[in-house]
Amino acid sequence: MKIILKIWREGGDYADGRFVIYPLDEPSITEEFSLLELLDLLNEKLVAQSQSPVAFEHDCREGICGSCGMMVNGYPHGPHTETSVCQLHLRSFQEGDTIILEPFRAKAFPIIRDLMCDRTAFDRIIQAGGYVSVNVGQAQDANSIAVPKDNADEAMDAATCIGCGACVAACPNASAMLFTAAKVSHLALLPQGEPETRRRAQAMISQMDREGFGSCSNTTACEAECPKGISIKNITRLNQQYLRATFT
Repeated sequence: MKIILKIWREGGDYADGRFVIYPLDEPSITEEFSLLELLDLLNEKLVAQSQSPVAFEHDCREGICGSCGMMVNGYPHGPHTETSVCQLHLRSFQEGDTIILEPFRAKAFPIIRDLMCDRTAFDRIIQAGGYVSVNVGQAQDANSIAVPKDNADEAMDAATCIGCGACVAACPNASAMLFTAAKVSHLALLPQGEPETRRRAQAMISQMDREGFGSCSNTTACEAECPKGISIKNITRLNQQYLRATFT
């Protein structure tokens, strides 16, 4: 299968940043290849030719960790909904297609090298309040705390956020509201996290602003590109908690 990769290279020999085209036409390349496996093959060829390999992040390769996030043909994680880059296979493309790869671009996500960007801003938002600070002792027995099923379901949906940054990359303002809202919601909906909800919303939004993320303008692009389908209803909940905290 023949595939052409057009990859953003930045840092090292490509300090200023530019697109570099890599044609790949190998008998071993099949439609069952994942995009990350194709990058692995490319890097093997580059190393064998004493060239600098393409830097990109990956870990679980099962759509769980969120580290593989990048732009694929102009879309965060590629053209499919609720799919991460590691779950994107060449059967989604045609013979001879050109696949354009570039990093997520946002002021708060500085590029480290090639397709890698620094997303530790997310970590600092969580550190600002994305936890329960009360010592509740050992884990409770299952079902010992009554939680309405609707709340439990919504909390679980919000907790599926993998912190990949696709919402930031998709947003025209590079807002992190969907990420922050998901982290606030999955705690706010449960009894253990409810007492600190307002303080948590204030602290995490303040940290988000300090990191340089933009404001939400309700384009819903974040929800459309989220690989876990996180709903923007969580942003509404975050705004409610923030306003309550502000006026009380």
